[in-house]
Amino acid sequence: MGTDLNAPLGQNRKPRSPRNSDAASRTVFSFSRLAVFSGVIALAGVSLWVALSPSALRKAEPETQVVAEKEAPADKPASGNGDKPRKGQQPSGAMSGANVERTVTDNGAVVTKYSPKQRDGEGPAFIQVDKKGQDPRMAAIPNDDLLEDSPDGKLPIIGPDGLRPMDQYARPWSGTRGVRIGLVVGGLGLSQTGTQNAIRTLPPDVTLAFAASGNSLQRWMQEARRKGHEILLQIPFEPFDYPANDPGPLTLTTEAGAKTNLALLHKSLSEITNYTGIMNFLGGRFLSDADALEPVMRDLSKRGLLFLDDGTSAQSLSGTLAGTLDVPQGFADLVVDDQLDRSAILKKLDELERVARKNGQAIGVASAFDESVGAISDWVDEASARGIEFVGVSALVKDPQQQ
Repeated sequence: MGTDLNAPLGQNRKPRSPRNSDAASRTVFSFSRLAVFSGVIALAGVSLWVALSPSALRKAEPETQVVAEKEAPADKPASGNGDKPRKGQQPSGAMSGANVERTVTDNGAVVTKYSPKQRDGEGPAFIQVDKKGQDPRMAAIPNDDLLEDSPDGKLPIIGPDGLRPMDQYARPWSGTRGVRIGLVVGGLGLSQTGTQNAIRTLPPDVTLAFAASGNSLQRWMQEARRKGHEILLQIPFEPFDYPANDPGPLTLTTEAGAKTNLALLHKSLSEITNYTGIMNFLGGRFLSDADALEPVMRDLSKRGLLFLDDGTSAQSLSGTLAGTLDVPQGFADLVVDDQLDRSAILKKLDELERVARKNGQAIGVASAFDESVGAISDWVDEASARGIEFVGVSALVKDPQQQ
């Protein structure tokens, strides 16, 4: 009949254009992609709003805790569960100068915030480090708080805060428990060339002892201190063969009496400053007489000075009286240059090292002869390479305040 109604299904029907079919497919696909993309954008927007919404933050609050750290006594921890922070719990901490606020999350992460606060007047205002010794840049300058005026000049004295000259002018050392040796070279000031050679040649670990009757002592003291040496003052005491063997015009004697001896002692003490203590020059008889020695040791205790006994008198009572009167005191183990020969001095120094290795420490004394200075300087370098630590003599004396 000429119409589609009379034709078999699908027969004689005009074919569809391929172009129109592809366009339709692309249109449907584009709408699908647009719908998916719009859904993603909407989901991202909702997520962002939830993350930034103040109400969302308020809902998340129960998941974290903000804890202000409180100060706890140093000897009483705030928790018995160790140092690891837990949710809602803080370790002890003496943060006396700050407010400490910590945010502890559910996964254990800790955010700490520090802010300054007003001090309540309790607790330390600063941290003080107890350190012996003097700043090297100031080593040649005396601490005025450790001096008192006298008719003879400035005398050492314990400071108003309890600081002793022995501590102020001590040479710092490592503080370790290794083998230690203190070497003291005395007689400085008696010979200008010998004094200069000793100060310039000897390592700064060697303690230098100045003779009270020497010359230009203040000048040599300053040079020695700038070099880093700890120093002692040698006081002349009466030997057994006095006056045939006369230590000098400032010698303290057993017959002079306490008043005269203290006046002589103060005269010597005023010659220089910046020393940690005194060392005897001769004095076998004086050191064995308790009545003569006791006023001297008592005066040293009052002034915060140490006493080094050169160990040459077996009858010396310095150790006994020092223990009674709280005077820091030590004995020399060896005189290393009783023979002025380099080989003999080196052998004595090796012997001193054996004593130190046996006892943990040792003190050796010598005089400022060229042979002694040269041998000691070379040997110190060698012994240091063997693990010996050379220290100022103040580190080796028996100190009542350290017991």
